Amino acid sequence: QVQLVESGGGLVQPGGSLRLSCAASGSIVSIGDMIWYRQAPGKQRELVAGITSGGSTNYVDSVKGRFTISRDNAKNTVYLQMNSLKPEDTAVYSCNAEARRVGGGWYDAWGQGIQVTVSS
Repeated sequence: QVQLVESGGGLVQPGGSLRLSCAASGSIVSIGDMIWYRQAPGKQRELVAGITSGGSTNYVDSVKGRFTISRDNAKNTVYLQMNSLKPEDTAVYSCNAEARRVGGGWYDAWGQGIQVTVSS
């Protein structure tokens, strides 16, 4: 099974920047799409940014122009660069990846989630 571990979260001032990382380890055959989600207290979980194995990206409208998703396939890692952070970006951010089974087929792997807090 593939395990995902997020890092890079924490507390930052409004207007500041953070870079989240999500590293995959374990029994890796191949990894397809990788996606960052977030969930704020009292709100539904939403897709923040996604990237395909070929590098195509998409973003929720509220982060366009501020966030950038990227991946390093050699390191089995996906990143989320977050600039011009706002208090409304405060949430638990989770990494999701499509992973191929040794015996064939695909399943979703999830990280444990990491807190991002934007506050003065």
